This record gives sequence, structure tokens and C-alpha cells, in this order.
Amino acid sequence: MPLVSMRTILDHAAENSYGMPAFNVTNLETMHGVLRAAQSIDSPVILQATRSARTYMNDVFVKHMVAAALEAYPELVIAVHLDHGNNLASCQSAMGLGFSSVMMDGSLHEDGKTPADTEYNTRVTRSVVAAAHAIGVSVEGEIGVLGSLETGSGEQEDGHGFEGVLDTDQLVTDPADAAEFVAQTDVDALAVAIGTSHGAYKFSKKPDGDTLAMETLRAIHEALPSTHLVMHGASAVPQELQDKLNTFGGSIPQTFGLPLEEVEEGIRHGVRKVNIDTDIRMAVTAAIREFLQKNPASFDIRGYMNVAIRATQELCADRYERFGCAGHGSRIQSVSLPDMAARYANGSLRQNVKNT
Repeated sequence: MPLVSMRTILDHAAENSYGMPAFNVTNLETMHGVLRAAQSIDSPVILQATRSARTYMNDVFVKHMVAAALEAYPELVIAVHLDHGNNLASCQSAMGLGFSSVMMDGSLHEDGKTPADTEYNTRVTRSVVAAAHAIGVSVEGEIGVLGSLETGSGEQEDGHGFEGVLDTDQLVTDPADAAEFVAQTDVDALAVAIGTSHGAYKFSKKPDGDTLAMETLRAIHEALPSTHLVMHGASAVPQELQDKLNTFGGSIPQTFGLPLEEVEEGIRHGVRKVNIDTDIRMAVTAAIREFLQKNPASFDIRGYMNVAIRATQELCADRYERFGCAGHGSRIQSVSLPDMAARYANGSLRQNVKNT
């Protein structure tokens, strides 16, 4: 099946009341794990890569890995998304590689560290939307700055995340601001700030209303009932993975991620895309640590990479099942990017899906 716009998948998710995990991939093994999980339970797929992941893999390889994924898994409905594009150029370069969706994160300036004002965010996001929609590519924007409500700080991951300490007003998205931003930019999906953050160290204890602003999420959905909302920093950081890492030689301080039941609550209130990166990193690293400790004489790269693929597959299959994606892949009608471009041009895709 040809690559589809992320909007195609999120529209179907909204119509059928499920949420889509968007898994960050950084190499061949994590990509195989995500795709095999989807294949095993008939789920659509959102593969995403950050700018630093692109640098690590090399854009030439990224381009051909996308093509290889489509050829190797022809039955899957796949969107490929740029995570945290920082300007028009980074988004356009991803489109040139064949990405069918991009994120323009104008909540921060191009350096990925300095919070930006709404005027800048709106202007740069609108420029990306114009370029992307002209070729049928979907766009995710962000309003509010991702960071911890406990500490006021942001977690740097892959060189992205603000420095210093911010006020709560900057760390929690205002519903009225979100509605105005969507109206001004016509983004297909909107990442919102509610107290989640990147990385493993999100909360010092299980989050509550003071550290996770779920009421704000509900208010944003009420203000924007037909906009696909996005949860960033949505890894659960499972205790069993923390324990496994430490059992086999790691040294991970006790931490708390985003409980899966809170993600599921978000899905009931308009969240259609759920970003997951840290959980895959932890699953892969724990599996490799265990293999090497139990097989000290082994130097077979394929041995520990195979367990890494299986660990990724198991984790991703669990999230597909939990978020309601299973069985939906084969039900999505593929729409080509040129056809999507035509729909954007005639206005038929302007927030026309009612979330439930």
C-alpha cells in the first residue's frame, strides 16, 4: 500500500474512537519491531523520526528505509512523520525524503531551546502548512511548551527542549489560545502542553491533578471538538522495564511516566496521536543487557539485535491493543497524497471530522 498522510489515519481514528501510538524509530531494528507489531494485529502505523534520528541514520538511508518498509510490509497502512521540525527548511527536507507528515514545533525558536511567542509560532506554522498541504502532506503544530509542572523545567531529548524554568501559564496550553491557533494555521493535529515531558524522568511520583492537567485537555477538546489532539511525552516508563534495566547492570533512578489509564482517558477526550519514544529505548536496552549478561561468550550482533526487535514488537503490540487500534488497519481506505492535496485545495479537509 502506498504511503498515506497521517491525516488519513487520524481521521479514521476519530471516526472510530481510538488513539494512534506514534513510535519514534532510530534504526532498522526499531522499525521492524513497530511494523511487525502492527502486522500481527492489523493496526495502522505512524512511524516518526526526530531531526537527530535522521542525522544518526543519515537521510539517504532514511529515504530508502521508508521505501523498504512499504515494500516489505505492503499490507500495512503507514504514515511517516517528522517529530519536532524546527523551521520550514527542516520540514521541507523531510517531505523531500518522502515523509507524509511533519510537525512544525513553533512553541520554541529554531534553536529548540528558547520559548517563542504566539505570533512567531503562528507565522512559521502557517508557512509549513501552506507548503505541506500543497502536496498532500499533513501538519502537526504545538501550542504551549512541553515541561514539568512539578519543577517548571523541560527535559532535553535529542537536543530539543527549553532551558531554565517557566511559569505554569507557559507550561499549560490555554484552550482559547489553542482554538485561535488552529483557526489561524489550519493544522491537522495539535500537540498540547498539560504537564508531560520528554524522557524517562517525567514525574517524581504518580501524577495527579497538580502535575498532570487533564482538565485542561478536556477543555481544549471542548473548544476544538474536531481537531486531532496529540500527547507528547506519553511513554509510561513501566516499572518492570526500570527493574529489568537495573537487574541486568543498569542504574536508573526511580521515576514515573505517564500512566496508560491517563492516556486512555485522553483518547476519550480527543487525543488521536500518542508519542512514544522512551519506552522503546528502555525495552531495547533492557533486552540487550539481559542477553549479554546471560550470554557472556556471545559476540553475535544478530543475537542481541533479534531480542531488541522482539522487545520492541511486544511493547508496540501492547500499546496498539490498549489504545484500540487492533483490527483497523485493513479498514482504512488509502488516499494518495495528490488526492489529499486536492482535498486541501477545495477546503474539504478543514477540520471536518467530529471527534467522539
